[in-house]
Amino acid sequence: MNPPSTNDPNAMLVIPARLGSVALLARLLQRLEQQPQRVAPEQYRAVAQRLAQVLADVPTDDESQRALRALMDAMPVLAEVYENLHYERAGLCRAPLVAAARAEVAARAAIARAAAAR
Repeated sequence: MNPPSTNDPNAMLVIPARLGSVALLARLLQRLEQQPQRVAPEQYRAVAQRLAQVLADVPTDDESQRALRALMDAMPVLAEVYENLHYERAGLCRAPLVAAARAEVAARAAIARAAAAR
C-alpha cells in the first residue's frame, strides 16, 4: 500500500480493515479536540484511552505498520497518541528531526535572551 501524498488534500487513504477501529477512534478524537468547549473531559479521556488500547493491538507485520504510519501521517492526533504511548522507549519518534532541532535552537536563543535581559 502506498500512502497518499500529504500535500494532496484529495488523495484517498486506503485503510485496511484491521486498522478500521484505529482510524475511527482517531477521527472521533480529532473531532473532540476541535470542539473542546462542548466535550466532557471524561468523554475525551475515554476515547483517548480506547484509542491507546486499539493501538496496542495493531499487528506488527510490515503491511500493518506501513498502514499505521500512513494513518499517522494523515491524522496528527493519532501520531500524538502514538508518541505518548512510546515516549519512554522512543521519545518523540514521529517528530521530524529538523523541526525538533530548530525548536531546540529557538528555545536556547530565547533562554539566552531572557538571561541577558536580567
